[in-house]
Amino acid sequence: LQVVRDQISHCTVKLRQTTGLMEYCLEVIKENDPSGFLQISDALIRRVHLTEDQWGKGTLTPRMTTDFDLNLDNAPLLQSIHQLDFVQMKVSSPVPAPPILQLEECCTHNNSATLSWKQPPLSTVQVEGYILELDDGNGGQFREVYVGKETMCTVDGLHFNSTYSARVKAFNKTGVSPYSKTLVLQTSEDTQSEEQTLPFPVPLERSQLRRMSPFSSTLNLQPSFPGRSYFELRSSAHQLSLHSSLQSLNSAGEPIAWFSFDPASAHADIIFSNDNLTVTCNSYDDRVVLGKTGFSKGLHYWELSIDRYDNHPDPAFGVARIDVLKDAMLGKDDKAWAMYVDNNRSWFMHNNSHTNRTEGGITKGATVGVLLDLTRRTLTFSINEDQQGPVAFENLEGLFFPAVSLNRNVQV
Repeated sequence: LQVVRDQISHCTVKLRQTTGLMEYCLEVIKENDPSGFLQISDALIRRVHLTEDQWGKGTLTPRMTTDFDLNLDNAPLLQSIHQLDFVQMKVSSPVPAPPILQLEECCTHNNSATLSWKQPPLSTVQVEGYILELDDGNGGQFREVYVGKETMCTVDGLHFNSTYSARVKAFNKTGVSPYSKTLVLQTSEDTQSEEQTLPFPVPLERSQLRRMSPFSSTLNLQPSFPGRSYFELRSSAHQLSLHSSLQSLNSAGEPIAWFSFDPASAHADIIFSNDNLTVTCNSYDDRVVLGKTGFSKGLHYWELSIDRYDNHPDPAFGVARIDVLKDAMLGKDDKAWAMYVDNNRSWFMHNNSHTNRTEGGITKGATVGVLLDLTRRTLTFSINEDQQGPVAFENLEGLFFPAVSLNRNVQV
C-alpha cells in the first residue's frame, strides 16, 4: 500500500507539471507579436517533445503486482513444538452414577412427553450434564433429543397413540455414566368409543378438552419445564374462536387430541378468553398466536370459526415454527406457511411470497379448516368445509404448531 501511495503521489505531481506546460503553451499561442513568439517557440517545442518522450516511460506501469512475496518465520513455532512435553495425568474423579428417572414427575400430554430425573441421593461425583434419548416409537434405535444441565425436559412432536422408550445418562470431564433404567411411556390414546363415532368435523358443542394421560393415576403434570426438546423423526380486536379439536385421521376410528391457544408464546397484544380457546387482539396491526401442541408426523385436521369480522381485515391461518415472527402477518417470514383471506378472496403466503389467489372469502360464522398431512408432507386449507384452492404447500418437514395472525377487527 505504501508503494502504491508513493506512485500515486509521483503521478499526481507529474500530471500537475504537464497540465501547467499545456496551459503555458496555450498562452504562448495567443501571443500577438510574431517576433516574440519566434523567440521562445524553439525552446518550447523542445520542452514539449521532451515531456512527451518521458510521459510513457515507466510512469504509468504499476510498481506492484497482485502476487506478494511473503516470508513466513516459523522458527519460534518449531522451537515451541520441540519443547512440548506430554504427561499422562491420573483420573481425578470417577464417572457419574446412572441417573434415576423420577416417575412421579414424568407424564404425557397429547403428543408431548415430560421426563424428570435426578442423581442418586448418595452420589458425590460432579455432573456436568445429561443426555436424554428416545426411540422412534416403533422399537427402533434410540436418538438423542436433549443434552444439557437441566433435570427435566419436555419432548414435543411425538406420534399420538404410540409407545416410546426413554433413558438418560450423565456425563462429566471423566466420561459418561451408564444409562438409567428404561422408561416406557404412552402418548395420548384413542378417544373413547363414543368419541370415535363422532361425525367429521366434530361439532363444537360436543368438543371437550381431553385430560392428559400420565403414566399412572398418581402422576401429575408439572407447571413448568426448564429443559425443552423438539423431536423430529428425520434426525433426532381481530378475534378467532378455536374449536380446539385437532383430529388425527390415521385410522377409521380417528383419535382426537385437544389443544388450546398458547399465551406463553403469543404476542403481548393477543387477548385470551374462554379457557384460551378464543383469542382477539387490541392492536390494528397483525399479531400471531400459536396452539400449544406441535406436530412432526401423522395426519392432522383442525377448524377455526370466525365469531366476528369487521372492516374487511385479512386474518391468516396455517402452521408455524415455535420461533415465528409474532408482530407480523403469518407467512411474512420463512417460519410460517399460511392462507390469508378477506371477504372476497384468499392467497397462500410463505416467506412473504404470495401465490394462488382464489375467489371466495370469509364472513362472520365462517369456518376455516387446516389439514396438515405430514405423511405426504402437504398443507391444505378449506372454507366452510370446501377446499380453498389447490394444495397450498408441499415438502413440509419438521415440527409445526397451529398458528393464526389477526388484528382487532376479527374474533376467532
